[in-house]
Amino acid sequence: MEVIMAKYGEIALKGLNRSSFEDLLVRNIKRRLAPLGDFDVSRRQSTVFIKPLSENVDLDIAVNKLCKVFGIAAVQRSAVLPKKMDEIIKLGIPYLKNTLENAGTFKVEAKRSDKSFPLTSPQIQQELGGALSDAYPHLITDVHNPDITVLLEIRDKGAYLNAEKIPAAGGMPVGSNGNALLLLSGGIDSPVAAFMMAKRGLRVDAIHFQSPPYTSERALMKVESLCEKLTDYCGDIRFYCVPFTEIQEALRDNCSGDYFTVIMRRLMLKIANRFCAAKHYGALITGESVGQVASQTLAAIGCTDEAAGYPVLRPLVGMDKKEIVEIARKIETFETSILPYEDCCTVFTPKHPKTKPILEDVIKEEKNFDFAPLIEKAVSNTRIKDFKLGGKN
Repeated sequence: MEVIMAKYGEIALKGLNRSSFEDLLVRNIKRRLAPLGDFDVSRRQSTVFIKPLSENVDLDIAVNKLCKVFGIAAVQRSAVLPKKMDEIIKLGIPYLKNTLENAGTFKVEAKRSDKSFPLTSPQIQQELGGALSDAYPHLITDVHNPDITVLLEIRDKGAYLNAEKIPAAGGMPVGSNGNALLLLSGGIDSPVAAFMMAKRGLRVDAIHFQSPPYTSERALMKVESLCEKLTDYCGDIRFYCVPFTEIQEALRDNCSGDYFTVIMRRLMLKIANRFCAAKHYGALITGESVGQVASQTLAAIGCTDEAAGYPVLRPLVGMDKKEIVEIARKIETFETSILPYEDCCTVFTPKHPKTKPILEDVIKEEKNFDFAPLIEKAVSNTRIKDFKLGGKN
């Protein structure tokens, strides 16, 4: 029999409320694997054990999905063997065949949480290592930098043998630290920001500002595609699409072009505030990085934050573009983000925006027009769409 062992990440460091994090992680795992078939999912000794209940379950796909579940540090596909050393060797040698035949060097690690097992960990390593060397004579023992590490864990309900520890997403279970609303453009940065905050346990929904006819339907489809991709890590995402054309036109016609970008960002936050209040989001998330563009100087960020009624989380604030792109490639949003369909942030963009705006001047300029009725209209005409786990909406 094979099981998948999902090792805890930071959850293992929690104190009295650790069980609530564990329960949430188990629920997230069950939801993630539900489309693949039936599984028995249980937890013990800082590990979640995932056992398929039917033979037609594809464990390779299950492992791939589990590697994207926040809260899991590593995944191991393991054989469950009797707790007898001769049986472990007899059944373990053929189980490891495909892995060890293609390796050059190896070592054996043993962990014995069941202290009633008659051999110590060093003795287990010596016996199993010797048997594997006899069965696969091409292998060379290397305890410092082996190609393959064979791990045998002697636990309360069996001996678990595997030869591959696959790094997983880490972080905290999604939903363990509250809900937040992401300002999602069509660029590279904001999807990465969603990933980063979901990794910290936030459940993330998204708000997008659309300005037809200045932005196309293809631009909206691009952003929706990003939502679909993010569900692999973030789980279900509620998507708010706000009509923003009238607000941008009023801003263009009534306020100085130098202040266009910073006032536009403030108006976006004011609209986002409304949804935070109505839907009980605890924070806003943006993909801003200090100094990346004119609207992301410290002065400009300070002016926009004054309009936010909630904490604004900026997980990319100290990262450079190369670091952000690397994560975007890893989570498979990069190729979608670079599709040449522009979002509303590029509409009416001034050639020389204020990089060091003064808050008093920004507020004075913003008061040249009463945006409140247009904000109310935009909120009431917002379209909502739900993207379900796995990209099915």
